[in-house]
Amino acid sequence: MPSSDAKAVGPFVAGERVSVYLPLPIAGPYDYLVPDGLVLSAGDFVRVPLGRREVSGVVWGPGTGEVTDAKLKPVSARHEVPPLTGAMRAFVEWVANYTLYRPGAVLRMAMSVPDALEPPTPRPAYVLAAAPPSDVKITAARAKVLAALDGLPPLGATEIARLTGIGTGVVTGMAKVGLLDGVAVAPRLALDRPDPAASGVDLSADQQAAAADLTAQVRAARYGVTVLDGVTGSGKTEVYFEAVAAALAADRQVLVLLPEIALSAQWLDRFQSRFGARPAEWHSDLTGLTRRLTWRAVASGEARVVVGARSALFLPFPELGLIVVDEEHDASYKQEDGVAYHARDMAVVRGKLEDVPVVLASATPS
Repeated sequence: MPSSDAKAVGPFVAGERVSVYLPLPIAGPYDYLVPDGLVLSAGDFVRVPLGRREVSGVVWGPGTGEVTDAKLKPVSARHEVPPLTGAMRAFVEWVANYTLYRPGAVLRMAMSVPDALEPPTPRPAYVLAAAPPSDVKITAARAKVLAALDGLPPLGATEIARLTGIGTGVVTGMAKVGLLDGVAVAPRLALDRPDPAASGVDLSADQQAAAADLTAQVRAARYGVTVLDGVTGSGKTEVYFEAVAAALAADRQVLVLLPEIALSAQWLDRFQSRFGARPAEWHSDLTGLTRRLTWRAVASGEARVVVGARSALFLPFPELGLIVVDEEHDASYKQEDGVAYHARDMAVVRGKLEDVPVVLASATPS
């Protein structure tokens, strides 16, 4: 198996060969040539030919040299998304070795939203016209739209209708007569940045001691595993929220794993009350577009905190600073379909490879 060692990360220039792992249960990576006009590095997401089709994969390092250049095909293109980090590539390799699954099958979990590699298709939206006509009748419905859009960024017709309580036909009609300008905008995840300085609840002396220990580990930016043991209602969530705040203050991303059944509105409301914003979510109930936008927001670093079920462990965080596994004893962290793994155990491994603290919280620690 190729190594994700820093000595082999590139850059790889035209004429050189690179090994590319594909998210398929195949024996190993395939070699491809770097074409003219393209410079690649390990971790880059690329599109490559495979038989009569093209698939996306990840550059893993230099080619093996076992096939002559004459038989190699060139890489078709590089996807314009941030590369998969060395720690994440090492995580893919570690999980594959430990579970005895092929790395491509594990990589598929990190590339679970293939469409996210392409920019989302721009959608029509509307803003107040820069030069509205003066001879157009302003009805009550139109006046409501004009007042609502004042100072707002471009919004789609459905969003404007929801905001104002009028029909989408009014919106499109206003665009036709020049009261609104139509623009094309790329859809994006509506994320506010959590505020680490926002005040939390008052902690007891024991809770303060636990929180101080966790925040010190986060500030030290070193790997370690801490079991946060406390009966239900003892304030474990508020304690690890202090560690989340420390990671945010250090400009690092945070992953909080919860059993899917525990991904409740109550937990999200508590987070919003503490930090003034909701985290990004990752679970099976998300729409395809939301999953696509969330994956890109995590990869770009825009999503600072993600709360998710076990599959969130394979999201491509570039700036991870803390992992929390809440209800770590829960049996749903064990996946038996496809690649069999236990998310709690693999969270500890990812923390080790990322060199970040891991918090395991439970009322009944395993």
